[in-house]
Amino acid sequence: MPVPDPIESRAVLIGIDGFTHPDLEPLPAAAAGARRLADLLRDPSVWGLPAAHVTVLGADASVSQVLGAVRDAALEATETLFVYFAGHGLRDRDERLYLALAEADADHPQIGTLPYRMLRDVLRQAGYRARHRVTVLDCCYSGLAGAMSGAGVPTRVDLAHALEEAEHPDGGGGGGAVQAPDADDYGDCVLTSAPPTRRSFVPPGARFPEFTGELIALLERGIAGGGPELSLEDAWRSVRRRMRERGSPEPQQFAQNAVAARIRLRNRAALPGTTASRFGNGPLAVIDAEEGRVRAYGAEGRVLHSPATTLDALLEWATARAGLGVARLNRHGEDAGPLLVLTDTGAGRFGLPARPDGGSRCLPDEHEAVVRLRRAGWQPAGPGVGAWTRLYRSGAGGRRQWVQLCVLPWGALDPRHWGGTAQRPPAEVARVLGTYAERVITPCGSPADTGLELMTALRPPTRAVREKRTGAWVSAPNPGALTEVVDLAPCEDPDGRPVPVGDRPGSHLRDPGRVLREETHSWSRPPTAAELRAPHVVGIRVNMMLASAANRLRVGQGAPVHVERPRFDKTLPGSWLVDLSHIALDARLPSPFTPHGRPPAGAAWYTTPTLAYAVELGFAVHPLEAYVRTRSGGYLDAWYKRLRDGYLATMADLGVTPGLTGKEFLDAMARGARTDPGAAAVLGAIEATAEGGLDMLAERPYGAAPPRPARRPDIRAAVGATARVNTHRKMLKVAREADLFPLAVAADCVVYASDGPSPLDFLPRTPEGEPLPGGFRLGVTPGWVTYAGTRSTAWAEDLRAAHGPDVNIAHHIADGGS
Repeated sequence: MPVPDPIESRAVLIGIDGFTHPDLEPLPAAAAGARRLADLLRDPSVWGLPAAHVTVLGADASVSQVLGAVRDAALEATETLFVYFAGHGLRDRDERLYLALAEADADHPQIGTLPYRMLRDVLRQAGYRARHRVTVLDCCYSGLAGAMSGAGVPTRVDLAHALEEAEHPDGGGGGGAVQAPDADDYGDCVLTSAPPTRRSFVPPGARFPEFTGELIALLERGIAGGGPELSLEDAWRSVRRRMRERGSPEPQQFAQNAVAARIRLRNRAALPGTTASRFGNGPLAVIDAEEGRVRAYGAEGRVLHSPATTLDALLEWATARAGLGVARLNRHGEDAGPLLVLTDTGAGRFGLPARPDGGSRCLPDEHEAVVRLRRAGWQPAGPGVGAWTRLYRSGAGGRRQWVQLCVLPWGALDPRHWGGTAQRPPAEVARVLGTYAERVITPCGSPADTGLELMTALRPPTRAVREKRTGAWVSAPNPGALTEVVDLAPCEDPDGRPVPVGDRPGSHLRDPGRVLREETHSWSRPPTAAELRAPHVVGIRVNMMLASAANRLRVGQGAPVHVERPRFDKTLPGSWLVDLSHIALDARLPSPFTPHGRPPAGAAWYTTPTLAYAVELGFAVHPLEAYVRTRSGGYLDAWYKRLRDGYLATMADLGVTPGLTGKEFLDAMARGARTDPGAAAVLGAIEATAEGGLDMLAERPYGAAPPRPARRPDIRAAVGATARVNTHRKMLKVAREADLFPLAVAADCVVYASDGPSPLDFLPRTPEGEPLPGGFRLGVTPGWVTYAGTRSTAWAEDLRAAHGPDVNIAHHIADGGS
């Protein structure tokens, strides 16, 4: 049977999340489930309903509005009419079902509710032309909508009670009568989340109600091994089986004729190229133990049950049965394995201690869990099993399997980046980590480690190519990626040997003439008399400063070529030894050529972006020597775009979107972190991923680990230089146009004296009231700025008096100097 015609079908979804009666708890999961289910019904890979054919109602809907929406949809539907309700269900002494709306009275179910019988009557009478009428109820006592026989098959008496088929409301027979109820492809189907006497539940912290979450998960992943479509009967049986395994209330089905088997939606698991059959349950599971049962909380609000009793059995379940993982980010890469996050009870359930013994970061090799893992063929990628561990083994056909293990009680989620995520309920941990995985990549360690992993996942070092002579597939370098370990120029390696410079003076040998020092600014100056009269010092912070500097930055590929007395070429990535000490700029601005902001003292090594800015300012540069790379590309472009999109999506979750005025933006930022702590944690992790991933380019491999192609401190130096000159360019523009100079700069934070406490009080604008072109601009876009903090000028002077004139107030503007 084909999927019902979307053009001739309609859907109404009601999710009630808020209630006025004190005994009716809020149900945010109900509204979230209605919205997600609506998205899936609109998705062409599931059904493909036009957006105008799907109506979603929330807690602000009255009885008349709900019934009116159902009536309108029913009158228009000639194929399939789908009505969904999620919220509280109430019953009276006569065992009649009432659907609670926002003003429902828990003690008197007839007040403020939608009687199910009334909803059914509107469906039946207004929807008489619809071939199929589907009602899905996710609420307590929803089974009162119909009765089931002991065998689970509706009897004729049950159907008459539940469905009460009637003639056309105009009465009479002939052309006005509905098709006979024994026509297999015509009639009603009612799905309920629970039997008549049982309650329905939202698992603690889950994103969706339990029944709805299972239904959503099934539609998202499909049914592996099935045909191109799945029937309502298939969906109900699958959901019922999963809930029965957990001991949850069993969903009920009341179907007329063969309707449940005839109504079909597309099976995502059977779509060409889909990974739904393998990864239908998302990238990760948070493993928690409660009352002896192991619950695995997934990223989309779903809850899985694992029968595993040992850690090696848990890994086997995760790779073979759980449907966990993520499809590759690049076609030349590999799919991501499951991430298993163990809570404190989950770790204890599988025999792991509260902390590794003796202050070690890893379990000892003789620990029972480690021994069992080795016997099962699992080997850690690093020195042992620690807070973050990637475990590998050979799978079927020689394919490598891997699982990422994260142990929360061992400090896996640094609160500096993830906030209090590790202390939140397991379902909330899954939501936070799942959102991060969806928008960035599945976490594999610290944000810095994950940032480096993201670079490799987006630009894998190798690809498969067909060998011309034999026709066999072989591994070959992937163009545009970092494909091999290269020798660094001596000046590019912070821990390397001194640069050989022939007969040049010793001052050119090192520090700074021996090694690149290309970092962001850390600089301050004493205020002028006029600035001391301003009552405030106000800080602004550049959004995603380093990541935005990586955007469209051409970085070198391959080993550098040494050149004596070259002519500077801004198109060549490289390191250049140049004397810029003759360049004089306004002392109220930091020097753009040094991280400390003081003018250069002699010849020093600079990256291409720094010298390109000197040329932009009108100064001649005459390199003494250089290490350049003739091959270059935008290695970091895809990495930046991935992080940018994740950053903007998460800011939107916090109510901060592009297009806001300066005041609207600042107000939204002030509300944001309080709106959703989980989204705030995702945002902090994304920002740490951007900064830490770039820092990892300069890090040496740990311990005895072999050199890696992605160790490129020259790329990190070029990004740091670009970030520094980008900020200087804006400071210079503001100084020239508004005679306004910074008091201090610390990396992404710039502090100005101000007559008012807000950035709006000092940031210059055009006569038309627009932000100064080329200057600092308030907004959510990476590279624009947000508010960092305000203190009094007296506070700044007290800080200098206490810590000396060189103290940098930009380091303390947000915390008041603590």
